[in-house]
Amino acid sequence: MILSTVTPYLLDDLARTAAHDSIEKMVIGAVIAGPDGHVLLLHRPADDYLGGLWELPSGGVEDGETLVEALRREVAEETGLTVTEVGNYLGHFDYRSGSGRRTRQFNFTVTVAGHAVRLSEHDAHLWADSEQQGQVSRAVQAVLGTWRQTAA
Repeated sequence: MILSTVTPYLLDDLARTAAHDSIEKMVIGAVIAGPDGHVLLLHRPADDYLGGLWELPSGGVEDGETLVEALRREVAEETGLTVTEVGNYLGHFDYRSGSGRRTRQFNFTVTVAGHAVRLSEHDAHLWADSEQQGQVSRAVQAVLGTWRQTAA
């Protein structure tokens, strides 16, 4: 995946391609880096779908919502942080949701105001260094690999 600047054309193309690929649910993911280069990861509660997994702040795109609107809303809901800037598109990956729907997660870099995290849906958070980032799924590891290449 080649890193892309977020433009209205790109966002329209992503949604159009997802529809063409019979994606039933769209999800966004946010790579939030701290000033030390660590990345914010959230831990799913054990009794949740994919319980125990460390993941990026992420969540579903609601009907009538753009990817960027969903990104801003989900980051605020899950972390209490306010997105001040959407950076680059880092690629996507597909999976089956807990309800069995074909799901595509679109991943973006974002800048936030502050770093004091307030959790609402997860049971822990971690500002992960490069070694700790290995605790995520292979799909998220690939997204973080793209991010590291562009951050260097």
